[in-house]
Amino acid sequence: MKTKTVYLTYKTREKIEIVRITDEIERAVRDSGVKEGLVLVNPMHITAAVVVNDNERGLHQDYLRILEKLVPYGDDYRHNDSGEDNAASHVWRQFMGHQVVLPITKGSLDLGTWEQVFYFEFDGKRSKRVLVKIIGG
Repeated sequence: MKTKTVYLTYKTREKIEIVRITDEIERAVRDSGVKEGLVLVNPMHITAAVVVNDNERGLHQDYLRILEKLVPYGDDYRHNDSGEDNAASHVWRQFMGHQVVLPITKGSLDLGTWEQVFYFEFDGKRSKRVLVKIIGG
């Protein structure tokens, strides 16, 4: 069995931002030499998520609009009593799911026709890491 660990680093320009990371994940899989296996993609921060879905701007805006409606970013949260201002970002991460496991087939990500991988940042403007852990043969 082969394994490979890659750390991707992102510094978003905005506090809330969606970054397509499919190509970086695919490159890590290719570089690993794994032909059949799995890749775990995990944002190593409690205010971010990794999501697989369509690369469509309207859908991304819908996600953010619905999250803001369910858990308004600027609302009054106990977590913010500690001097933080990002309580909503923690909840948003849980709603979106924080990590994904993807199949590797014939040395490539085995995604559906429209599936892409995205890093969702909910408390950005600073450097954050994404763990890519590849296992297989």
